[in-house]
Amino acid sequence: MVLRLLYLIFVRVVGWLVLLGRLSAVKDVELLVLRHEVAVLRRTNPRPRLDWAGRAMLAALVRRLPNWLREHRLVTLPPDPG
Repeated sequence: MVLRLLYLIFVRVVGWLVLLGRLSAVKDVELLVLRHEVAVLRRTNPRPRLDWAGRAMLAALVRRLPNWLREHRLVTLPPDPG
């Protein structure tokens, strides 16, 4: 268990060192590629449309989250169109 933890810490530190060594232009290109991938995924997988029952279920599940986690949600539901 300790060996696995040390391995994961080592991998994370090496990843950070690689990021520090990158040029700014490389980071900008990577961001552009990721944004393009997100745009393609949004076109191919449209947002699911929830009916009133699905919204109620999702709202009930969100209420079960701890308060500290509920306050830091990044994704929220859009207002109901109906």
